[in-house]
Amino acid sequence: MIQELTLDNSSKRAARIAVSALFFLTGLCFSSWASRIPAIQQSLHLSDGGLGGILLALPIGSLISMPVAGWLVSRFGSRQVLMVTALLYAALLPTLGLVQASWQLFGCLLTFGFVGSLANISVNTQAVAVEKMYNRSIMASFHGLWSLAGFTGAAIGAAMGAGRVAPYQHFLLITAIAWIIVVSSIRHVVAHDSAPQERKAMFARPDGLLMILGIIAFCSMICEGAMFDWSGVYFKKVVMVPDGMSGVGYAAFMSTMAGFRFIADFLTTKLGRRRMLQFSGAFTAGGLLIAVCFPYFYSAIFGFLLVGAGVSAVVPLVYSGAGKSKKLSPGMALATVSTIGYLGFLMGPPLIGFVSEATNLMVSFSIIAVMGMCIAIMGSRVE
Repeated sequence: MIQELTLDNSSKRAARIAVSALFFLTGLCFSSWASRIPAIQQSLHLSDGGLGGILLALPIGSLISMPVAGWLVSRFGSRQVLMVTALLYAALLPTLGLVQASWQLFGCLLTFGFVGSLANISVNTQAVAVEKMYNRSIMASFHGLWSLAGFTGAAIGAAMGAGRVAPYQHFLLITAIAWIIVVSSIRHVVAHDSAPQERKAMFARPDGLLMILGIIAFCSMICEGAMFDWSGVYFKKVVMVPDGMSGVGYAAFMSTMAGFRFIADFLTTKLGRRRMLQFSGAFTAGGLLIAVCFPYFYSAIFGFLLVGAGVSAVVPLVYSGAGKSKKLSPGMALATVSTIGYLGFLMGPPLIGFVSEATNLMVSFSIIAVMGMCIAIMGSRVE
């Protein structure tokens, strides 16, 4: 159980700022890598198919590490795990720009994904601890900063690419920034997020609430994965926009997902977790169905805006609820729902591809809309 800590307002604020900075760090490292994928693909002379296979290494590494992450956080505390993994995650980034062969990239991505997942679980455990100090919903704001870091990393990557800066040089700069963030922030995070004498059994079977939260995360991440990988294709092949505008759907989705995370905590406080999940599921399903039933430029953009707003709060709400588990330690509970949810992130894009091959993209997106309905239905069972 997270210790009940009595801190003055300045200490609580310092802890929140520190954890926010570390969320930003993880998002910046990930988006910096993603922004230079085309350059690395070109340097290694990889086909699209070859690159796709290699990119699977990152989610595989993440999935493998999740049970380990829960054990480490429960055993050593999230502060210690976060300090080590955040430094290591940033240090691994330049290796992605130094690889000379596809097998090297696969190995580096596998390690990058593994360590990144450890950092993700530990920083979310810290977020649960800080949220408990405030005694109100603040989880979504942390995830909003991760999304903001995504935009920042993409912008820096675009500038570096335009300036013909080599990926490894770009990544070294990000590593230096990340290390400064870790060194300046780590002393302010929660020192004891779990009391040793109160740690729960790490391998206990998840209770009913955790399974419900895991299913909600699974449905939400199916939607997120589909939007990340297929929104551009949908706008190109179904909405039939010009080639240069195929990314507008993704931009619409990302803008509301990031923006709504900064107001989701306020809405959760007003509406409660259950109603917030119900509204989130309804927005997600409704937005996808609008894009399917009215596959025209403005209506499809409006639909994708709704989807971004819908999924924005789901994962933060799930993580916040999991961190309050009465059966598992916060680290193990977060690892459990993250593992279930991440399976959805992996399954979503291939599912769309298989269904689209057999039918068409509109049918695929209709099926993904069902996941939004499931979020609303399962959300009604969350207190």
